[in-house]
Amino acid sequence: MQWIAIATPPFASIDQFDKVMEHVGAEPEGLQARYVGTAPDGLRVVTLWESKDAADRFFADRLGPALAKALGPEPAGQPTVVGVDVARTYTR
Repeated sequence: MQWIAIATPPFASIDQFDKVMEHVGAEPEGLQARYVGTAPDGLRVVTLWESKDAADRFFADRLGPALAKALGPEPAGQPTVVGVDVARTYTR
């Protein structure tokens, strides 16, 4: 089942997002789409995954180390993530 992650990262700029992505490297296995933008209260990263397991592997194995390399070993906090099991889809 597809899974959507809506994350609020521990930083506030697109430039910092780009720096973190440089350390992530190649696109992670299972990632189907990513949208990044600003909301009134900060940056949001919305990702669509082929499964929750694929997202969990990325968050555990690649995102944490990339955040530490880009922002230092103790960034301003952990990303907060809201997960959504996809029940219905529509794409044009």
